[in-house]
Amino acid sequence: VQLQASGGGLVQPGGSLRLSCTASGTILSVFTSGTFEWYRQAPGNQRELVASSRASHSTTYVDAVKGRFTISRDNARKRVYLQMNGLKPEDTAIYYCKGDIYSSTYWGRGTQVTVSS
Repeated sequence: VQLQASGGGLVQPGGSLRLSCTASGTILSVFTSGTFEWYRQAPGNQRELVASSRASHSTTYVDAVKGRFTISRDNARKRVYLQMNGLKPEDTAIYYCKGDIYSSTYWGRGTQVTVSS
């Protein structure tokens, strides 16, 4: 399974971005059963969990992004999204998608998000 993240960029404070994570090398039923998450890592900081999407469709968020970020998934397209609104400079980081499918974990390459005026 390969995960490809995209959608990062430079945005002003208060702006929005939508990150996408596309899975390949897996069939639909396998993708649907997985838990997918977005992490981020700012310079000098540890990688932190931002949002989770489970096969049950339940979602969770770190407190810092609640009410601003939304994780969603399009199982038919084998994609996971992170809609980020109200971006703040402290959201600046490399964002990674992670998939837990059955007993295996997969990471995608990161996509840089920079929030600056």
